[in-house]
Amino acid sequence: MVLKIFFPQCCNTADSGLLVGRWIPGHNSAVVLAVIHYPFIPGQVKKYLSELQSQTQVDLTILGSWSMPKEGQEGMDSFLKDLSTIFPQKCWLQLSREIGKRGFTCQVVQNNGKLLQEQKNGDDKIILVHYDQRKVMLSQLHPVQDVGQKSDVEPSELRLVFLTVAQSQPLFFLDKYDDGPLKLTHWQSEGREASIIAELLKQVSVPVCIFLTWLLSLWHWLCSFRILHLRPVLFISSKLSTCVQSGYRAVHFKTVFSPKKAATHMGFMRKANIFVSFLVDIALGLLLISWLYRENRISKLADTLVPVADRVAKELQELLEWLMGAPAGLKINRALDQVLGRFFLYHIHLWISYIHLMSPFIERILWYVGLSACLGLTFALSILSDIVALLTFHIYCFYVYGARLYCLKIYGLSSLWRLFRGKKWNVLRQRVDSCSYDLDQLFIGTLLFTILLFLFPTTALYYLVFTLLRLVVVLFQGVIHLSVDFINSFPLFAIGLRICRSYRLAEGVKFKVLCQEPGTPLHLMMEINPLKCSSVLQCYRMPTYSCSPKDSWAALCKKLFVGELIYPWKQKTAKTD
Repeated sequence: MVLKIFFPQCCNTADSGLLVGRWIPGHNSAVVLAVIHYPFIPGQVKKYLSELQSQTQVDLTILGSWSMPKEGQEGMDSFLKDLSTIFPQKCWLQLSREIGKRGFTCQVVQNNGKLLQEQKNGDDKIILVHYDQRKVMLSQLHPVQDVGQKSDVEPSELRLVFLTVAQSQPLFFLDKYDDGPLKLTHWQSEGREASIIAELLKQVSVPVCIFLTWLLSLWHWLCSFRILHLRPVLFISSKLSTCVQSGYRAVHFKTVFSPKKAATHMGFMRKANIFVSFLVDIALGLLLISWLYRENRISKLADTLVPVADRVAKELQELLEWLMGAPAGLKINRALDQVLGRFFLYHIHLWISYIHLMSPFIERILWYVGLSACLGLTFALSILSDIVALLTFHIYCFYVYGARLYCLKIYGLSSLWRLFRGKKWNVLRQRVDSCSYDLDQLFIGTLLFTILLFLFPTTALYYLVFTLLRLVVVLFQGVIHLSVDFINSFPLFAIGLRICRSYRLAEGVKFKVLCQEPGTPLHLMMEINPLKCSSVLQCYRMPTYSCSPKDSWAALCKKLFVGELIYPWKQKTAKTD
């Protein structure tokens, strides 16, 4: 058999004593976690291990002995070997290091007293795998399988090694400064790793979290008013990007400042990513405020907004007057052209009057809107998206009118075309069936088909123009929504962890030969392979509220051809007839 022993680098120079660790179930492998120094009392060692087992839920045991040459301890090897009768195991490991050699020898005594020796050409081999205990304990092997998660696939040997080291964290709390009967060597034996800044932040964060939790409860109390749950209010709030973003951030607050500790690795990473994303969002918003309120940029923006709106309205008016003539030399139905043109011109006049009515208040509105950036850049971008939707509402109305009229004629022409061929659309079975028509029905159908066919070019021209204008607005709003989604979903904490401490997110391990001396087992060094940045984004990217269309380009072109709305006033999950 091949016996693999995972040995921590920090124990290479430890004093003689006992090896504390765990046998990996189902594998011929053992993980050494620490070395208990001599002198010790076996009864105290057993009591200490039983306490650790109850804390860690890991079957920790004495794997064997570790011998380090030292003056005055010539008979230490035989003494440690005799301890196998006090700590019985299926295999007793005897590791010893000799002066002048890089590697150390290993003997395995089985429970029947037989000595397992390594043979060059035999099946019995011993491999010593050295690992960095701190990195292995802090790292998370991917794909993530949280503790308690049910899985049909048995965990691999490597995953069990990582899990054993991570769950044995209480073992590493005992250092040389503790006044106890036992002295250990592990990665924190020289003193616990801690940060004064981190401890101070923990103390300060308690009242801050209590205050923010109170604000969150106040927000939920305000949102619980019955007037906010009326159907018109719910409809409008679901369409405004600002309301949707504020609700999304409220859910984030509830997740981050929850008093419950994250029980899994994914839960911790989600909290950390949300918290860092929120801090960056606030910082970008404050930078935007400092830029807006410097050099009187708010007034300049307000003075520019009304002329730009007038310019857009004037361009639309000139476009409609061009369409009411003979656009590009096309001969269209003059009566329908005049009706549609005057109808849209009337809407433009209403819109210009509305803009001039609001012009005295625009600067004050922009001043208060700019302050909303203190809630985050995403909040300011959401308000910008709503302002764009409000300022281009007349373009949206033109598009809806043209699309509905165009769609009505498309479906009318297709139905009448089926009438000519003796067909009809079966609504129940969703297919085209044969049908017999009377002569009067065919005559009326022919008249309607002719009328719709000659009116179709005029309607199609208006639909094409307003669809292009609508696509420009949708493209601009799409860029804003993508920016908001990027800030909301980008895992900043995970990416920073991958760059600064790449070993924390492990994709696997690699081995390199450390030494191979005669008379000693093969020594390998286990190094952690960090997770790829693309895999980090895929694994830790946070879900967003975005309802971006999932249609393909072919489906989008089909919608444009038949006149269906490409940006409807309804959620994608809404049931349609």
